[in-house]
Amino acid sequence: MPLDAVTEEPWGARTLTASRAGVAAYDFRRPTKLSREGVRLLQVTFETFARRLTTLLTSGLRQVCHVKPTDISQQTYEEYVTGRPLPTLIVPIGIPQLQTTAVMEFSLPVALTAIDHMLGGPGGTQPDRTLTDIETTLMKGLLDQMVGVLTYALEPVAVIQPTIGAIEYNPQFVQAVSGTDATLVALFDLAIGKERCEMSLAIPLAPLLPKLNAQRARADKDTDTLLRASGDARRVATHLAGTTVDVTVEFEPTQMTPTRVLELSAGDVITLDHRVGTPLAVKVGDMTYANAVAGRAGSHLAALITDTLERL
Repeated sequence: MPLDAVTEEPWGARTLTASRAGVAAYDFRRPTKLSREGVRLLQVTFETFARRLTTLLTSGLRQVCHVKPTDISQQTYEEYVTGRPLPTLIVPIGIPQLQTTAVMEFSLPVALTAIDHMLGGPGGTQPDRTLTDIETTLMKGLLDQMVGVLTYALEPVAVIQPTIGAIEYNPQFVQAVSGTDATLVALFDLAIGKERCEMSLAIPLAPLLPKLNAQRARADKDTDTLLRASGDARRVATHLAGTTVDVTVEFEPTQMTPTRVLELSAGDVITLDHRVGTPLAVKVGDMTYANAVAGRAGSHLAALITDTLERL
């Protein structure tokens, strides 16, 4: 009798699919309860997390950064920690709303590169060493912001208010859950400047299942409505695809008194209220469509798009 096979979803997500005989494979060592719809919702969640984190790091470090999801799989917690490199930077993330603890991990050289950029340095190749007390404080501030992005990304699944724990360098020292507990492991390609590594995020699966099942039931009710709307959306997109529009890239507005405006003359300098690290607004008409950071392309000024409003 043919059994199920593991197939590849976009960017490597592994799920079980039904065989032609309608029989699903069951591994008693690793019972899989996550539906295909649940995996797809998590893919969208982690894609959102990656896009928002790209914007956060690029704006905050003033360096071109990139975060891309590469794989999502189910592992026991013991399999996860034994598969991570040593040493590495790993931090527990307490999620009291789900009564569980997640884990985030990435390489020490990438962490040191981020700290170097936070201090105004050029980045570049970094030693593979643990953080000093000052560096630990700076990294915790960045981790707080990264966990805030995770909070936003997980909103469609669960509303959480996570907190980070103490930074560790040996995954075996972070006992977030029991070693036999099933965890959802998401892997990302993380690049800060020229320094790259594999970043991982492990979330216990059991507390997420009820949330994912609830979302699936809600999605089933909305399917018919979405199908009807998709035809109209395609027709509108077809007619508007070739339209030319004016696009502007704007800093935050600066307030001035009428007297100051009337006194302006050639050579005067206006101080902008736009804070360093705050994204620029890319506008079409009066609507903000995307975020960007200032840059240069050859001899021309340019703006690097970091996120679009429809994906935020």
